[in-house]
Amino acid sequence: MPTDGVRLQKALANAGVASRRVCEQLIADGRVEVNGRVVTELGTRIDPGTDRVVVAGTPVQFDQSKRYLLLNKPVGVVSTMRDEQGRRDLREFTDRYDERLYNVGRLDAETSGLLILTNDGELAHVLAHPSFGITKTYVAKVTGRLAPQTLQKLLRGIELDDGFIKADDARILNFSARERATLVELTLHSGRNRIVRRMLDHVGHPVEELVRRSFGPLHLGSMRAGELRELTADELGKLLKLARRAEAAKERAQGGAERPAGRGGRDARVGRGGGARGA
Repeated sequence: MPTDGVRLQKALANAGVASRRVCEQLIADGRVEVNGRVVTELGTRIDPGTDRVVVAGTPVQFDQSKRYLLLNKPVGVVSTMRDEQGRRDLREFTDRYDERLYNVGRLDAETSGLLILTNDGELAHVLAHPSFGITKTYVAKVTGRLAPQTLQKLLRGIELDDGFIKADDARILNFSARERATLVELTLHSGRNRIVRRMLDHVGHPVEELVRRSFGPLHLGSMRAGELRELTADELGKLLKLARRAEAAKERAQGGAERPAGRGGRDARVGRGGGARGA
């Protein structure tokens, strides 16, 4: 750790972890790690640009140039920053930001819900690439009464034109006899094009409405359609923690092989033609 860097408690306070006094208490209580080692000395200095700091198990992001946003994408908006066909696109919500933002994965125009926007290409790659296993949860309104046996079929897996797919989790939320429609919740980590719609259509229940409710540890909550907000420090910490765990798990599975090409580079710009194609 550097001797001419920034005092740890000041760096934590500047990053929005807590007040300087509370940060000092967190350090004294042994709840802060720097590069994998617990630090309890208040005089400790760090380099926020290179040192990895974790508070109570949650990574801290010091880079103030990085932007992390959540959008409740409305129906009728395409998941691109500039649509060449003149349709409503994400610029409608991001024009006030100077940073060059990218959407993490895609939602098709008819699907609403949670969409992450960021200029952190490295994190975006991990979140969007299905090999890292980050799950997304959707709630679909489908035609007809979806039977428990059909739900089990989705969990066991089905064969589509582009290969085998199964839900990581699934449950029936409600059936409306008046509308003759079922609300079903599906969780999966696949990023294949319109995968939720195709899965449900395959089992005989076409989707009438579809919304993505969560992406990893992030939840749509009570956000209104079209609402855009910054991630809270807690949400960002959970997202960084999840991404690091996913990276570590993939590296273990590969026996320490190199990370996939594109981290932090052009392929990480998942909202500009790469990565997930939408639900």
